[in-house]
Amino acid sequence: MFTQPLNPTGNVGLTILASLTPIIVLLILLAGLRLSAWLASLIGSIVTILVAILVWRTPVTQVMNAWLIGALVGTWAISWIVFWGLTIYNTLVLTGKFDAFKDWVIRNSTNDARIQAVLLAWSFGALLEGLVGFGYPWAFVAPLLIALGFEDLKALQVSALANNAPVSFGALGTPIVILAATPGSPLLFVSSSVAKVVAILALLPPWILLYLVDRWKGIKDVWPMAIVASLAYILGQYPIASFVGPYLPDITGSLVSFIILLLFLRVWRPKRVLSLRQLNGGGGNDKKYTTRDVIMAWSAFIILIIIVTLWTGPWSPLTKVSIATLEQPAFSTLLHKKVAVSFAFNPFVAGTSILVSWIVISIVLRASPRIMGEAIKRSFMQYWGGILTGVFVVGLAYVFNFSGMAYSLAWKTSDLGLVFIIVSPLFGWLGCALSGSNTSSNALFGVFQVTTARLAGLPIGLTPALNSVGAELAKPVAPQTASAGVSTTKYVRKEGVVIRANLPWAIGILIYLIIIGVVYAFLAPTLFLP
Repeated sequence: MFTQPLNPTGNVGLTILASLTPIIVLLILLAGLRLSAWLASLIGSIVTILVAILVWRTPVTQVMNAWLIGALVGTWAISWIVFWGLTIYNTLVLTGKFDAFKDWVIRNSTNDARIQAVLLAWSFGALLEGLVGFGYPWAFVAPLLIALGFEDLKALQVSALANNAPVSFGALGTPIVILAATPGSPLLFVSSSVAKVVAILALLPPWILLYLVDRWKGIKDVWPMAIVASLAYILGQYPIASFVGPYLPDITGSLVSFIILLLFLRVWRPKRVLSLRQLNGGGGNDKKYTTRDVIMAWSAFIILIIIVTLWTGPWSPLTKVSIATLEQPAFSTLLHKKVAVSFAFNPFVAGTSILVSWIVISIVLRASPRIMGEAIKRSFMQYWGGILTGVFVVGLAYVFNFSGMAYSLAWKTSDLGLVFIIVSPLFGWLGCALSGSNTSSNALFGVFQVTTARLAGLPIGLTPALNSVGAELAKPVAPQTASAGVSTTKYVRKEGVVIRANLPWAIGILIYLIIIGVVYAFLAPTLFLP
């Protein structure tokens, strides 16, 4: 059995530098050379394998086994989920039901721009993030706000900053799935740990939206809406994330906030109305949708929630099936025990439940075989790069962990002790700011965060949660996310302007997250223990 060397270079500084090499290479390729994520992660995989073999003296066959296991996890645990979630979205678009839902939201958002920002960017944006992720909330919400009279940059800011809280559970929970898979942590424990942090974080964004749209007047006039919006999202998100799993919290949080906010608007309206433009047929769309169209659109989300909840909840035997397992063990000199990277093949994983949901939704919506085929084709064209990225970046992460690089990095970082709570979210923030992916950041730093927490005597659920939430706070300044977000506005190829506008807010919310982490560490550390 391969024994992971703790200090393979004989020099602590050089060992730390060597262990950071894969991360540095990735960041240079993505942020410096602006390569596509799949190509950067392919090159990063090659560099990581070479460092593992040449510096950590990992046997070649075992390194390749570890990479293969990671590639399988990236495909089956991540891409299989995202692909079918994207296919559901494309089916809704092709059948016209997504436009019906969008039209219904706009028509119920009143003429007040501040209420429009909360309903569209916060509630509707969370739905898009939960279903698809990867910059789609920016790309779809910003044009809606622009059509309602928002200036382009303001619309992009509102869309981006509203998207802060939902990202960890975005794309049907893929960042949480990989955050649990890399260190081998229980999925529901990781999901509930992240939910506790997100629940406090989610109290802030609606207030930011009101300030962005109308400064202090917006907060003074519409503060009841901010309170209801944040609490309604938490009400829909937190119980699902804590007791069911990471796949649906954004979707349930979004739908619950829609319902509660629309009911609230029946009994409360601001005294002063800030109207940027009169609504005209749903923000420029003259097509009228029937009540049946809206009900059918809602039925798609309800079907998805029911099937995924029954299929993936802790009560389901389907998630416990394992037909075959691949494992590559090693001995950790840091932990003084055997560690392993592994992949268990289960045909009934969460992605399969979403495939089944898509089939049922297609039947209910009466989608023709041509539409279903076109939805699959669109999903592949949109996501083929993401599929390759999932293969390469998770393969990279598994070599990073198996060879001992992650443990060498944790070895000295743990000397920070309680101060690591302040540093922990910075890893996630920087990783996502430069890679554009919460999932990739979690894949790289998941084992590192858990190991450092164990060595430093910190709650082992808190630091991974801070990594994931820290990563989501970097989305507004991530070049790759910004590129997708501005694609439907006049800021195409002007991402730098948007990033500069978002940066002070992103840093401010990061500081808020650090305060949340410190408070939890001092006052309620037992909440983050298995």
